[in-house]
Amino acid sequence: MLHFILTWLATALSLVITDHFVEGLQIDTFTDALIGAVILGLVNAIVRPILTLLTLPLTIMTLGLFLFVVNAFTFWLVATITPGFHIAGLFTALIGVIVLTIVSTVVSWLVRIIDPSA
Repeated sequence: MLHFILTWLATALSLVITDHFVEGLQIDTFTDALIGAVILGLVNAIVRPILTLLTLPLTIMTLGLFLFVVNAFTFWLVATITPGFHIAGLFTALIGVIVLTIVSTVVSWLVRIIDPSA
């Protein structure tokens, strides 16, 4: 249970940090980031695999680069569903996903240092 809570908080913190680096991405409060982290997890678990499967031919033709577009779309979808979480457009979502990936990797690494059992 502790691992789940730490992962949830790390994702929310990563969203807040990404908000500071990406112009056009806005998260109003940390509570909105917590809600966004939950919705991001659900969208990544349910919607993203379906989209990946449906766009597989295009992904193969672009040698995997279309997955960036799928990730940006799912990130934009999370912003659409989450109150207090706004993205200016698809390009902002694309940049946001790239920055979020880097930030969440660093934050997850720091969480593992704090809690080695994670």
